[in-house]
Amino acid sequence: MITQHILVPIDFSAYANQALENAIELAKALRARLTLLHVVDTMSWGVAQAQAAIPPSVWQDLETSLAERMETSRKRVQAAGLQVETLILHGAPSQTIIDTAQDKGADLIVMGTHGRTRLTHALVGSVAEKVVRLAPCPVWVARGTPETSSA
Repeated sequence: MITQHILVPIDFSAYANQALENAIELAKALRARLTLLHVVDTMSWGVAQAQAAIPPSVWQDLETSLAERMETSRKRVQAAGLQVETLILHGAPSQTIIDTAQDKGADLIVMGTHGRTRLTHALVGSVAEKVVRLAPCPVWVARGTPETSSA
């Protein structure tokens, strides 16, 4: 199978930045297109309550800020000579990534991981781990370090 479409979930961390760099290099080699996805986690405990308590103008400012950050990432991909689409969706991150890969027909997901271990991993879980287990396509997990990656 030839990889023609790569989904890159972005949370604007150094780890996601490293994954985006990897995805750009791979896409250039394969002449693939990229879809950049940011998921606003609306499923975490307390988010629904926060949305109800925070004025709509604050949520609009957040959406505007996210769109600007995604535009910066989009320009980075375009500067590499690649086709790119950006999406900002709301939901549970792992499930939204999996659903988007399915809906968009992605051949590969390239994503970062924070590399949490032990208690933090047990309490928080791993979006990357869930995606690896349930994705409809292969997943490349890029584990960068904040010191070597720039956000």
